[in-house]
Amino acid sequence: MKHTQGKSSIESIRHSLAHLLAMAVLKIFPQAKLGIGPTIESGFYYDFELPRPISEADLGQFEQTMRELVGQKLDFKGGKVTPAKARGIFKSQPFKLDLIKEFVKEKKQLTVYRTGPKAKGQRTKDEGGFLDLCRGGHVKNTSEINPDAFKLAKIAGAYWRGDEKNPQLTRIYGAAFETKKELDHYLWQQEEAKRRDHRTLGERLKLFTFADEVGPGLPLWLPNGTIIRDEIERYAKKIEQEWGYQRVTTPHIAKEALYRMSGHFPYYAESMFPPMELDDGNYYLKAMNCPHTHLIYKAEPRSYRDLPIRYAEYGTLYRYERSGTLAGLLRTRGFTQNDAHIYCRLDQAEDEFLKVMQLHEFWYRKVFGITDFYMRLSLPAKDKKKFAGTPKEWTETVAIIRRAMQRSGLPFAEAEGEAAFYGPKVDFQIKSVIGREETASTNQLDFLATKRFNLTYRDHDGKNKPVYVIHRAPLGSHERFIAFLIEHYAGAFPLWLAPIQVAILSVSERAAAYAREVEKTLRGADLRVLFDNSGETIGKKIRLAELQKIPYLLIIGEREAAAKTVAVRQHAKGDTGQMPLAKFFDIIKPSCVPPGVHYP
Repeated sequence: MKHTQGKSSIESIRHSLAHLLAMAVLKIFPQAKLGIGPTIESGFYYDFELPRPISEADLGQFEQTMRELVGQKLDFKGGKVTPAKARGIFKSQPFKLDLIKEFVKEKKQLTVYRTGPKAKGQRTKDEGGFLDLCRGGHVKNTSEINPDAFKLAKIAGAYWRGDEKNPQLTRIYGAAFETKKELDHYLWQQEEAKRRDHRTLGERLKLFTFADEVGPGLPLWLPNGTIIRDEIERYAKKIEQEWGYQRVTTPHIAKEALYRMSGHFPYYAESMFPPMELDDGNYYLKAMNCPHTHLIYKAEPRSYRDLPIRYAEYGTLYRYERSGTLAGLLRTRGFTQNDAHIYCRLDQAEDEFLKVMQLHEFWYRKVFGITDFYMRLSLPAKDKKKFAGTPKEWTETVAIIRRAMQRSGLPFAEAEGEAAFYGPKVDFQIKSVIGREETASTNQLDFLATKRFNLTYRDHDGKNKPVYVIHRAPLGSHERFIAFLIEHYAGAFPLWLAPIQVAILSVSERAAAYAREVEKTLRGADLRVLFDNSGETIGKKIRLAELQKIPYLLIIGEREAAAKTVAVRQHAKGDTGQMPLAKFFDIIKPSCVPPGVHYP
């Protein structure tokens, strides 16, 4: 079939395909009840109440029907309708009637779109074809859709309006792009994402686990995973010291009064765990570090000569997340955050924010090799009731951040309505090699803390002036960032981060004595070593070590023992040859620390 796609946007194509999916489902299940069918980042979905359960085996039939509809070169036409007319059109569709009721209550205009021509003999323009309650935004004709560039992807359950009290519908997802090449790449990404899923790899590589006895969303780090956490934290502390940070430590709980002082009540109370009632009032598990750190700043008088002051902490936080939103390490109820707060003068704020962005770039690009990232500046919504402070303060802080972002030379976008209640924020969005995007870090310029905590400094004229506070966390939480890294590296961590860096595999018992000497030498050089002297064949030992994604394997047989050498095999690359142990050290030494960090 020749593809005659015009200049329609991908959004219009996806929206139109959602209608074609509904048509295909109705052709097979005429009594199906229709929910909603919006577009999403990679395609579209549509919710249905069906007379029987379906499986992914049914998707092929729906997909074939959709392609037939595309080939019929059907027009999309629509327009405004009255509530009475809309109720008449959708009288047998309860979910559409529910939407009509809501739109009327909110005084929204109703529009109905028809796909395909009216049947022969029909007299009114509203009869015939497929009619759907819809805001519009379609192709003019299905000939503009590439029939080879979409695919029905999966089935899921979804409660109507996301409410568990409502009926559960069947949600059918579809992927759609402008070209088959884009679709094929997306499908490859999805398969690769399954292979790299951090939950699967976390179990296979023995990094972390969860236990019902502890509770959902509260990960237990196993020895291998703890090594990764500790290595990242060790180098973060070293790097932050070089960048002028001082380390502080704060408790895991605090009085309710502290969070009222900070203003997190009432904005954040529902995300905190219930209070612990003690004899001197209510205490809460710490959901954020900043109020605690502000009190450290207040612990002594500050001069303009002292600023900026940069306090860093690996603080463990606890936030209540609904069970249905928890997702392995990506969304947890307990996590340890690479946090810091910078206290500075107004004239220092722009330069300090720029340095924060440069530190992010150092970590992502230099240390972890993450090159696909951008910043998202979140601005206040038009409804200012949800945001503290005055318009002047918001304007001033947004201008400071925007200038710093422009000076950084890093890509950024802006989004309205996502700011923190106490100031605009900048999220660093990072993408893995398979295209998964995560918010790695959130950074704010806070003008409200100085008022609530009376954070000041003595200026050169002897007057007390307010400080500005920058909240920053380049690596976000250990949990989320490590989940990202597991998938980004597919579990094959760089040498400095790998839980086991070198596996020593002895071929026979006669070579074991020399292999133990090699093990002792490697451990003496602070390398993390596994010595496999089991009775398994060398082939099986290699396969098991490869499955654990250990960066280097040293295979030692009688020949190596006699020559005092090692046979080196690198993960995913194969044999690199036989060499003296000293030469092996020379090869791996630069990789034993993160890129950009000097070897001790």
